[in-house]
Amino acid sequence: MFSRLREDIASIMARDPAARSSWEVLTCYPGLHAIVLHRWSSACWRHGFKWMGRFISHMARGLTGIEIHPGATIGRRVFIDHGFGVVIGETADIGDDCTIYQGVTLGGTSLSKGTKRHPTLERGVIIGAGAKVLGSFTVGEGAKIGSNAVVVKEVPAGATAVGNPARIIEKTAATEREDATAKMFAAYGLTANGDDPLSKALHGLIDNASSQELQLVKILEALKAAGIACETVVELDKFNPEKLNKLVE
Repeated sequence: MFSRLREDIASIMARDPAARSSWEVLTCYPGLHAIVLHRWSSACWRHGFKWMGRFISHMARGLTGIEIHPGATIGRRVFIDHGFGVVIGETADIGDDCTIYQGVTLGGTSLSKGTKRHPTLERGVIIGAGAKVLGSFTVGEGAKIGSNAVVVKEVPAGATAVGNPARIIEKTAATEREDATAKMFAAYGLTANGDDPLSKALHGLIDNASSQELQLVKILEALKAAGIACETVVELDKFNPEKLNKLVE
């Protein structure tokens, strides 16, 4: 038990720049307290003492603001940072070295008892503040869930999910290089180049429209120079790609 506790404290010290000492982590980090109390409640649950497991879980919720069902499976070195408002359901499965921020829900969408209803997080997943991961699917190893994202489908390993409903940013060679510099930790699930794919698509459409408008202007000028008259239409406001790009940032 004490070796696991030392391992948890060392993991938090490595990942949280605000952690100044092991004693501070041991006494002042509710995420650590919630994990330790979950081990007790989970042991009771597995050995058939269901009420006792739920009662310890209930007490832990009051002390830490973090609700973890005793039936949930949590791996090693899991870090719940700040943690207030975190809810982890009965059949959730959290792999080693995952990081979960405040306000996260690992919830179920099925009412069927005895079935897998909650998500599985593979090793090294980071879930940003306020994110909701709902359903019995898998979030792949090293994936990131952006703050306030609502995820209702599988996230591939190494990918990033952002938005509501969440859209998937697949891992590329560039993001692999970024991950090499931040292998263990990315605050709140943010990445250096984690643009929303919808935003990227809109920027592409705006740039394409701007290019086509410029081409049309050149065609009209060439026709006019050749003495070919073109029917005039009511002139509208000029297309402003810079303004539109700012609106979708």
